[in-house]
Amino acid sequence: MPLATSVSEFLDYLQSARRLSPHTLSGYRRDLEQFLGFCDSQGFTRPGDIDMAAIRHFISQRRAGGTGGRSLQRQLSALRTYFNYQVRIGACENNPAVGIQAPKSPKRLPKALSPEDMEQMLASPEDSWLGLRDQAIAELFYSSGLRLTELATLNTDDIRFQEALITVTGKGSKTRTVPVGRMALKALRQWLKARHLHCPDSGETALFLSQRGQRLSTRSIQSRLKLLGQKQGLYQPVHPHMLRHSFASHLLESSSDLRAVQELLGHANLSTTQVYTHLDFQHLSKVYDKSHPRAARRKKEST
Repeated sequence: MPLATSVSEFLDYLQSARRLSPHTLSGYRRDLEQFLGFCDSQGFTRPGDIDMAAIRHFISQRRAGGTGGRSLQRQLSALRTYFNYQVRIGACENNPAVGIQAPKSPKRLPKALSPEDMEQMLASPEDSWLGLRDQAIAELFYSSGLRLTELATLNTDDIRFQEALITVTGKGSKTRTVPVGRMALKALRQWLKARHLHCPDSGETALFLSQRGQRLSTRSIQSRLKLLGQKQGLYQPVHPHMLRHSFASHLLESSSDLRAVQELLGHANLSTTQVYTHLDFQHLSKVYDKSHPRAARRKKEST
């Protein structure tokens, strides 16, 4: 059976037997028509002509053309379903799309605020109870690069003011101790005074409280940060991960110490930090050439 005919019959099967929605059916049609164009260029005329190498060639060609990882995963899924049907009706002996993985999409990371934007974000805190709390939250996020859940689960006794340190519980219930900056400590002291006046007998150990005297939820923290950013006139919505990312990016830009940033962020693998801070291998090479004794020697010899 010619390829075009087999695709048409497969789409009819999806519509009549599997009763897929028009939107889903349209997606299958679009992906398979792109595949038909590839097959025509390669001289494949029947489903049985196509092997695993042909599928890989198609995916790599699409990737080179700028198609993203998610779109390629969707196309592979459509091809697997199509060839499963061809195997069932006897048009193919096996499914050539099984076992082929699409390239992973790069992690989408929030844009870091510039140092100037951070200054604007943290400038002129309000003197109200809510203002002091929200200021302390924003300062702590940026000062110590905390995750949202890490900050939300903090208790008052987790802060060691004399040592300028705070102990947090991260992923996998792992604890780590990180420094707290001078401005964040100042904001925390002001907040704790207001907290005591507002909720003197709450008995709640949480560092950050709601107006009802209960631990502030992660959703409330997100909405308050967004509101703070709007009040301070920032051009984009602010959320906790953006402040964590800004912390990492600004620290790395000024120190180039990837290992230290890894420890501060609580990343298990250095590669996670590398992606997180947009550090590429060209930058690593510059650090290596600048720092490694034999790299420096090689540079001198080549001049």
